[in-house]
Amino acid sequence: MNNQFKEHRGYNQMFKENELTLGLIFPLESYLGDIPQMDIAEQMNLAKKAECYNFASLFVRDVPMYDRWFGDVGQMYDPFVFLGYLAAHTEKIALGTASILLTLRHPLHVAKAAASVDKLSGERLVLGVATGDRPIEFPAFKVNPLEKAERFQESIMVMRKVWQEQFPRIDSPRVHMTEGDLLPKPIFNNIPLLVTGHSSQSVEWIAEHGDGWIYYPRSVNQQLNRIKTWRSSTNEFKPFVQSLYIDLTEDPNQELTPIHLGFRIGRNRLIEYIHHLKLIGVNHIIIALKNSRRPASEVIQELGEEVVPFFPSLTM
Repeated sequence: MNNQFKEHRGYNQMFKENELTLGLIFPLESYLGDIPQMDIAEQMNLAKKAECYNFASLFVRDVPMYDRWFGDVGQMYDPFVFLGYLAAHTEKIALGTASILLTLRHPLHVAKAAASVDKLSGERLVLGVATGDRPIEFPAFKVNPLEKAERFQESIMVMRKVWQEQFPRIDSPRVHMTEGDLLPKPIFNNIPLLVTGHSSQSVEWIAEHGDGWIYYPRSVNQQLNRIKTWRSSTNEFKPFVQSLYIDLTEDPNQELTPIHLGFRIGRNRLIEYIHHLKLIGVNHIIIALKNSRRPASEVIQELGEEVVPFFPSLTM
């Protein structure tokens, strides 16, 4: 257990050493093309259903611009605005970002927005962060993509400092803070930060400065090797998280067929697969339903009734 987050509600619902939990990422719907329907009333109904079924988390994405060549705008709405709305419609489930683009946002704005969501939700925010990978966004924000690594490191330094210190003094490329303070402060003077992918950093840097690692789906053997590297780089438990796109079939014994970043699969085979991931050290799986052939409500119900009981939220 990471002791600094031992009382953080979001972190503790999702993470414990040698355990695995399940979450969902918005939009909670299947859709063709890049833009979901996003019926907000239905999305909130499904979010409440996920909470009742003991899913550990609900994640949102940060996609500042629609790039028609890159595709998929996620839940469309600004992630922090959406998280505020989501926090008001849920009570216990962890709220995550996968992931906030630190290179394109000012670190003081991110720090204030994240602290606000964490406090208003009752310490439920788990903040996934990244550098971004959509080429059109960097010129639009007048950001040099060659500066991604430095901007990312700067953002994390600034956020930690303004969360933890009263009237901090900061002099960095984007921040010249010589007086004044940033409010609100998170209850625990920190928020769990999960680095996504490599974010132009070494594994050692991520292990030292991040509170966990979000990675992409890979074969079990590839993920095992990555987790071994991760564990050898950390001196305390820091969770390993991965995403997974699923197309859950009506046949519970359907063998897995690869799809983009995941599988078409029956629930029994899915349970077996998730058990394998738990054994190699994955601590949380963020499930995406975009490529599902069945309605999201049916899939969430089946997952909630038949799969989540094997991997439930840790504190609900």
